[in-house]
Amino acid sequence: MYKKILAGLGGAIALNLLHEVIRKNFDNVPQVNKVGEEALDKALTKVDLKITDQDQLYAATLAGDVISNGLYYATTATSGYNIASGVVAGLGAVMLPQKMGLDDKPVAETNQKKIMTVAYYLFGAVVTKLIYDKIK
Repeated sequence: MYKKILAGLGGAIALNLLHEVIRKNFDNVPQVNKVGEEALDKALTKVDLKITDQDQLYAATLAGDVISNGLYYATTATSGYNIASGVVAGLGAVMLPQKMGLDDKPVAETNQKKIMTVAYYLFGAVVTKLIYDKIK
């Protein structure tokens, strides 16, 4: 089981590295972090907590993202459904924010952003499977 978790975390880290490199170097690309930050901020508000420092909010969101995606990939992408798991995660990242009352523009404002968001999650799933196949 620990090998699946390691592979899942590796895929999640790869997804976030890809996202950050592209986000910081190009325009009109997904900003998945913005959706995560808004979700975390809303969740904390419900329990009377607030992270006012933008760097701390970003760091907390990133940590939660790596952990949650790592666990997701560990349970899905290490099986024979790695491609499907990446596509489903990406589609969820594009389609769920609006349904959850969040601003979906950072990931769904244009077709380019939608396709790239799905591609990021697919990349994370494929990396997870590659890591898992090497260490199992």
